[in-house]
Amino acid sequence: MPWRPAAFALLALGALSAPGCGYTWVGAEDSGGLGLGRVAVETPENASRQSGLDLVVADALRREVLRRAGARLVEEPERADWVVSGRVLPLRVVPASLSPVVLTLEYEVTLELVLRARAPDGRERESDRRALRETERYLSSADAEAQRKNRDEALRRVSRVLAARFLDWLDEEGRVDAEEGT
Repeated sequence: MPWRPAAFALLALGALSAPGCGYTWVGAEDSGGLGLGRVAVETPENASRQSGLDLVVADALRREVLRRAGARLVEEPERADWVVSGRVLPLRVVPASLSPVVLTLEYEVTLELVLRARAPDGRERESDRRALRETERYLSSADAEAQRKNRDEALRRVSRVLAARFLDWLDEEGRVDAEEGT
């Protein structure tokens, strides 16, 4: 088909001209001084009894950094503008809805994190514990494996929410510092 090379050329031309017209690609490194900059994420300490939850939280933080314009994930803390670390507090899992026939229909899991970000100049920001607490419901199941999968998926969802909330807060704190000239 003769239109395919022309369409490809048009797309390539559009991609090359986008940065010149004021638009930037999401995740572009040059954000004009706005954004978090280079961020290293250390795996938080796991104070919960849920094995691997620290890795789920670290993965959510890393994915959230990668998702943001003006932020770049780096592996070496010494090259980072912010080093994120912290602790996963003990989980709270309680029955959320009950039935006289099936007993527990849903559970509610509450994940609470204490996260901090450290800058190379010694500045440190620590999250408010109340801000990094989130609850999610998941379905109960007679099958133990299905129950575990439901709980794990709920924990992944709340981890993503808390990671986004923490990085939003950190980004806002950085903007306030920039406006104050510190």
